[in-house]
Amino acid sequence: MAFLGRILVILFALWLATLVAGIVWSFGLLGTQWHEVSSDPFGKLVFWGAAFVASGMTAVALFVPTLIAVLIAEAFSIRSVLIYALGGAALTLLAYQGAGFGRYEESIDRAPPIISRDMEVAGASGIAFGLTYWLIAGRRAGRWRERSSSSPGA
Repeated sequence: MAFLGRILVILFALWLATLVAGIVWSFGLLGTQWHEVSSDPFGKLVFWGAAFVASGMTAVALFVPTLIAVLIAEAFSIRSVLIYALGGAALTLLAYQGAGFGRYEESIDRAPPIISRDMEVAGASGIAFGLTYWLIAGRRAGRWRERSSSSPGA
């Protein structure tokens, strides 16, 4: 029964973490226009629509790597907040680069940035993803296997 409960907690944590990552994406990429969006109802609809689309893209792009990371974290009882934050950033940046979004436009007028704004936003959304997951499910990773002292036969 503890295993089934743990699966439900993990699924809820993943859902909420992708939602938070999508919101970070939206604020990171569209946040400079927030003063224009805040007064227009259609602009707000577009903004929050972009947040939900970004959440869906995050979930699709990171499904298999996230599933592998969750299985490893549960198997080895990894509970460090730093590992979840760095893991989220690494997975998001790898998915961002793998999808081909990390390319820049070449110009003879200026050198390309070392780290583009989009890459910064990708890393920030990954950190937000990892921290949200850790807050809900990661800090108790692997505890479902531990026996309580009040269980029979312990």
